[in-house]
Amino acid sequence: MKEQTVGFIGFGLIGGSIAKGLKRFCPDITIMAYMRTRQKLEQAKKDGIVDIILEGIGEPLKACDVIFLCTPVEYNAQYLSAIRPFLKEGAFITDVGSTKTSIHKEVERLGLEDFFVGGHPMAGSEKTGYESSTDHLLENAFYIITPARKKTSDSAKSRELSQRLTSIANAIGAIPMVLDYEEHDNVVAAISHLPHIVASSLVNLVRDSDNESGTMKQVAAGGFKDITRIASSSPEMWEQICIANSGPIARILEQYIASLTQILQQVKSSSQSKLYELFESSRDYRNSITDRAKGALEPEYSFSVDIVDEPGAISTLSVILAAKGISMKNIGINNSRERGEGALRIAFYDKDTMDAARTQLEKYHYEIM
Repeated sequence: MKEQTVGFIGFGLIGGSIAKGLKRFCPDITIMAYMRTRQKLEQAKKDGIVDIILEGIGEPLKACDVIFLCTPVEYNAQYLSAIRPFLKEGAFITDVGSTKTSIHKEVERLGLEDFFVGGHPMAGSEKTGYESSTDHLLENAFYIITPARKKTSDSAKSRELSQRLTSIANAIGAIPMVLDYEEHDNVVAAISHLPHIVASSLVNLVRDSDNESGTMKQVAAGGFKDITRIASSSPEMWEQICIANSGPIARILEQYIASLTQILQQVKSSSQSKLYELFESSRDYRNSITDRAKGALEPEYSFSVDIVDEPGAISTLSVILAAKGISMKNIGINNSRERGEGALRIAFYDKDTMDAARTQLEKYHYEIM
């Protein structure tokens, strides 16, 4: 990685995590950042992550080899023309937005194809802001790279910028993948955006179908709550994503509605072979998806433990984990265990902590599910 000075416009969870990852890889790298909440930048400077706090878009950016746009999707494109006068020879701009077509169209409108390559680090957290960033958030996460399209010359410059962003992704432990920006938006519409819409609509369907005593809500503590976990995401963020990626989302949603209509007919006609094929093919395809890399949806690091409902059972388990310095994110009773879960559900902040907890509890002969 040849970039020695890196600028950030916006410095939240993703920007902060990229910066921390770069500082870990190359402690001598210079990082400058601008965001409206200066207090957080002051903290980042105390942490040794930010070297120069920017007052705005201006002359200091001329020192940057690369500038990351880390603001919300609808604002990233607005910074392009403001930054352009301060790009030095050989520098480039990238972004971290979860939709790509809109910013690429703005790049093309401004004639900035030789100075821009898009990026989408496919990792996140339930928490937000710089204070939640880590130097390993993007490790083993796909980092989608979307080159600009060149209309008037060969693609040598585009390949060069893609290679430079690939080097950055490798430096922070991510898995770079180059995609056309429209293909990217179609992919995330299917594997990220549609699942959020489905989860939200399913939760609302149960809410509207429940009886006055709330029986559905009462027994939803098991598998239903697990499969609809992503419906707890930020309404503001998902409103913006649906607007920014409306075309691909609409197309995949139409396909999904058509598939549901087909399934409805199979259920009505009690078509055993078709229903079996539905569950068999989905099981086989899901089982073929790798567990080695993070994807578009944030994983939940949790497992169930089979324990007897008796006084002190949960306290004993908690002491066993605490003795090894293992912190739990959440703990709760599985009232509905239709999928064979244990009586107690425990969630952790990351995979390493979850694995350590599993190892520790298995030493005491707890059955983990």
